[in-house]
Amino acid sequence: MTEQSDQALTEAPSIRLDQRLIFDANAYATLLKEGKPALGFLKQSLQCATERLHEQFKSGAPIRELVAGRAAYIDQVLKALWLGANWSDPHKICLLAVGGYGRNELLPHSDIDLLILLDDDADIAEFGPAIEGFITLLWDLNLDIGHSVRTVSESIAKAATDITIATNLLETRTLAGAPELRNQLSRRAYSDESWTDQRFFSAKRDEQLERHQKYGDTEYNLEPNIKTSPGTLRDIQTIGWITKRHFCNENSDSETAYDFLTADEYNTLREGEAYLWRLRYGLQMLAGRNENRLLFDHQRSLANLLGYVDREEGLGVEQMMQEYYRYAMALGELNDVVLQYFDEIILHADDEEVIVPLNRRFHIRNDYIEAINNQTFAYQPFALVEVFLLMAQSPQVRGIRANTIRAIRAHRHLIDDKFRSDLANTSLFMEILKTPHALHRTLSSMKRYGVLGKYLPEFGRIVGKMQHDLFHIYTVDAHTIHVIRNMIRLRNPESVKDYPLATRLVYRLPKLELLYIAGIYHDIAKGRGGDHSELGAEDVEAFCKRHHLSQRDTSLVAWLVRNHLLMSMTAQRKDPSDPEVIHEFASKIDSQIHLDYLYTLTVCDISATNPKLWNTWRAALLRQLYSETKRAIRRGLDTPPDRSQWVADTQAEAREILHSQDFSDDKIDAIWSALEEEYFLQDSTGEIAWQTAAIIRHGDSIEPLVLIRDAKGGEAEGFMQVMVYQRARDDLFAATTATLEQLRLNIAEARINCATDRFSLGSFVVSSADAEMSGTVSKKQISQRLERELSNPEHYPNVIKRRTPRQLKHFYFPTEVTFSNDTVNQRTVMEIITPDRPGLLARIGSILLEHEVELVTARIATLGERVEDVFVLTDVDGAPLSDPELCRTLRDDICGQLDQQNSKEL
Repeated sequence: MTEQSDQALTEAPSIRLDQRLIFDANAYATLLKEGKPALGFLKQSLQCATERLHEQFKSGAPIRELVAGRAAYIDQVLKALWLGANWSDPHKICLLAVGGYGRNELLPHSDIDLLILLDDDADIAEFGPAIEGFITLLWDLNLDIGHSVRTVSESIAKAATDITIATNLLETRTLAGAPELRNQLSRRAYSDESWTDQRFFSAKRDEQLERHQKYGDTEYNLEPNIKTSPGTLRDIQTIGWITKRHFCNENSDSETAYDFLTADEYNTLREGEAYLWRLRYGLQMLAGRNENRLLFDHQRSLANLLGYVDREEGLGVEQMMQEYYRYAMALGELNDVVLQYFDEIILHADDEEVIVPLNRRFHIRNDYIEAINNQTFAYQPFALVEVFLLMAQSPQVRGIRANTIRAIRAHRHLIDDKFRSDLANTSLFMEILKTPHALHRTLSSMKRYGVLGKYLPEFGRIVGKMQHDLFHIYTVDAHTIHVIRNMIRLRNPESVKDYPLATRLVYRLPKLELLYIAGIYHDIAKGRGGDHSELGAEDVEAFCKRHHLSQRDTSLVAWLVRNHLLMSMTAQRKDPSDPEVIHEFASKIDSQIHLDYLYTLTVCDISATNPKLWNTWRAALLRQLYSETKRAIRRGLDTPPDRSQWVADTQAEAREILHSQDFSDDKIDAIWSALEEEYFLQDSTGEIAWQTAAIIRHGDSIEPLVLIRDAKGGEAEGFMQVMVYQRARDDLFAATTATLEQLRLNIAEARINCATDRFSLGSFVVSSADAEMSGTVSKKQISQRLERELSNPEHYPNVIKRRTPRQLKHFYFPTEVTFSNDTVNQRTVMEIITPDRPGLLARIGSILLEHEVELVTARIATLGERVEDVFVLTDVDGAPLSDPELCRTLRDDICGQLDQQNSKEL
């Protein structure tokens, strides 16, 4: 924690208000008495108080003093305004603070919830003008108020049908007026007249379940809501509300009200609340409004405000978010325990208990596993791992009983180096990995209750660790659990549709536990500095040695961790149709079983990184890389592939398809003779036949030919292949990409094949740029638009100017352009790494056109906010770019134009 965070947790025995936080009620009364305008005085007083509180916040004042201090100041203002109003019978009306304000909690822009309460005998119409004047004055002061006007009985009647109102009535304070009215209200609110204890608990529990589901039932969200996300303030408040209603205790702010919690649990509750308040206070101060969402717009600024600084282990914002996630997880764990406790004593206190013995240490009580003795873990520490193995072996178990969770937390400190090396414990952990069950749930429970991070300290360091980007949408630990979940799901029949090859391979892997170990360790070294793949390989080797795996298995697992990015990077940046690419990749694969394990791990890793990342197009590229590599391994790697033979075989297969469609060799050769050898190395035979047949049918027409079909991988993800054929034109890539981007289509791959001076052939793989717009642009519309734009050589489509999405704007970094030479294919490879923006490819295409550089192929990879595109280039003569000055100016122009556009949008 930062120094300021530590200060935020300091308990304040009393609220210490300085002179600037005491409202001058006498001055206000004097203004009223003299008939002078008081609105300006009130606004200035509120502004001064807010500024003083902000000063104290920035200086690290205890957050509890600030939150309660603002409530106390607003109390003074409201009392003065109330006393200044003309109440016809002040004994029949009062002003109550309810909700968070009723708890003496006010953040800079929190709602000020008020209830104007009247006696049942009061005539509301009689008080109407005074109430209207009072509320109007509050609005004139720009106070964020929420108010209602009811009698005591009306309030109880409303509460009986609305759980939110019933909850608010548990937290009320009299600000002004007749105090006996609130006493009447509270007596009835805490009785069974509106909600019984059982109904209230069930309603609040269901309310929480619904709220958690809204956020994916996880504490780990990239832009969490500090108030309502799982593990945040609303979970704390839910515990407080249930506690108040069950024990009929209005004061749940003291430790005695939570005597069902241990001292550590109570401290977790209070510290977590203080930390979240500090985040929320700073967030609202920066946003200038009632903002509770920790958006990217504010994360960096908030981290700076709270004193987090960039260090080797991570950016300041990443440190802040990791601390947030750890608090959220701890509060979520505590919330689980408390709700289970109340479930037992409120809903099931009279139920008959069903106990199923498991062994001498554990049994199942009403579907929850429980230690027979709370000292079990003290006497036999290995039970800290055994309890999770028993869960894995008992599918009917719904979870761990609350008292056993507490015992686990109380004894997990026993997991030390000696514990980790004990054969009994290592054997139990390996048995967990080998037991057929939902392993991800078991590991998630071990993580949630602090056992996994203790048993594997290297895993403990990544708990809550995030990467501040849009590509990695989960924290490292959550991503790891998702990877294991994907591995488990490969054995489910419903996964065949999304992972057809992996679901077959998983049954061929000789030891699934090796795959799971690689999954646990593949990202475990992130954030330490250095290559996380190499560091992770060292960690997993130590794990394997400690768990007595054979040298063969250890070598395989370490190889998987070291190379877990190899397959995805090859498919992403290189062409899996190129024999040279396949040979180079296959030479790094030790055996077929290594390839099978690596493919399975890669698929599970990609689909657990970001749901948008795994699609039919990426799946098809990986399957192609796997299939070609498998063929290369079978053929043998001693001799490099014969390019001429590869071309001949490709042409023979494509020719056979064309013959079946009654195309003659003369017509086929007329097209192919003008194409370079590169064309037959890159495309599949099906695509070559499809394109060739279309060009033959097109004949000698001077009009552009545009054909569209579903790309390999199918229609499910909306990927389409667009073929553009026309008379030779240098700006084919620039003009086509500009048009496609105007149609809000993302480009995943582009290839331009120039055939002497006769024609140009372009092939693009595209998908909808917006998920919600998928399918709104038909193949016919795309075709007609391209034909229209490309028919006039003098007309060049404007580079698209579309608003950059909000999240992308907060991840600016300078563009990087690097050049390298492909000596085998005699091409220049240009890699561009830059922030994603609408119209990016069209702008790059126009720059290449200006420099008279020919594009051969482009591999497009968008990773969250980051674009990593690879372009294969030649000069006008088809040779690599040999002029250093040309490369320099090309790089400068690309960086200059892209960065200039990016800076305008910040």
